[in-house]
Amino acid sequence: MSGPTPLDRLDRLSSELGIDLWLKRDDLTGLGFGGNKTRQLEFYLGDAVEQGADTILITGAVQSNFVRSAAAAAAKLGMQSVLQLEERVPDMGEEYYSSGNVLLAKILGAEHMSYPEGEDEAGADAALHARADELKSEGRKPYVIHLGLNHPPLGALGYVAAGQELCRQMPDAEAVIVPSGSGATHGGVLTGMAVEENAASVFGVCVRRDREKQTARMGTVLRKLADLLDIDAVPLQDKINVLDDALSPGYGKMSGMTRAALEKMARTEGIFLDPVYSAKTFAGLLHLVSTGEIQPGQKVVMLHTGGLPALFGYQSALLDDPT
Repeated sequence: MSGPTPLDRLDRLSSELGIDLWLKRDDLTGLGFGGNKTRQLEFYLGDAVEQGADTILITGAVQSNFVRSAAAAAAKLGMQSVLQLEERVPDMGEEYYSSGNVLLAKILGAEHMSYPEGEDEAGADAALHARADELKSEGRKPYVIHLGLNHPPLGALGYVAAGQELCRQMPDAEAVIVPSGSGATHGGVLTGMAVEENAASVFGVCVRRDREKQTARMGTVLRKLADLLDIDAVPLQDKINVLDDALSPGYGKMSGMTRAALEKMARTEGIFLDPVYSAKTFAGLLHLVSTGEIQPGQKVVMLHTGGLPALFGYQSALLDDPT
């Protein structure tokens, strides 16, 4: 990160929705097409450099923004990258496996692995460690960025800093809307704003699990994050607020609600969202407005997490006539 990301007011949507709506532009973090993972990777790769690593290993969905960003960060630091792509999203077209983040990672020179399951975090991490052992036998110095919850959420520290950054930019925000997947971004923002004693409500929009499962995951993430920061986790856990109204039909799949949100942002403000995270986040925001949980006139910030290369992996779904 070279500095704070912009905070842009969305004038037309503010007028249409009757709120004071702002967009935190973490799609503009810069490295390798940007996105929220840049903030997280600063901490993972800082640890990797300190340990003398020369190779980064990471796992994610086929169109994962995290693995693409990790490959870009590794290239910038003169490291190799090994990307394990999990089968999380069934019944996708050919372009899902060849364009978008997949294409960019190949340009970056990353090694690719496959993992057949999309909901087996422990198994995916174990597969990375098996490959890391092979690399060690070849004289390499691998560093594994873990997916599972049994490891410290170092990446979430990047969003603690982002939450504090947002407090400095807009101390009078009344609600902040973020995607909630791994929990690192959501947990970090919530913690950073709490550390700054900011009273804004933080809403996490589920992108991978239902509300019950994500609430439990967030409890674990916040506890581990509090341990890293040596602060009390209980006040953080009391602030967990997740909604799954935009989740259907599941991770990496678009409903009519998600597609409508994606198109509304593009056609009203000229800003692109991605189908997996930011479009669902905006769909969740629209739901909160419609139900009155976000009230007229409130100052609201939505975090744009980037992920735009993934749009090209969803050509078939986006070009289909929704009627």
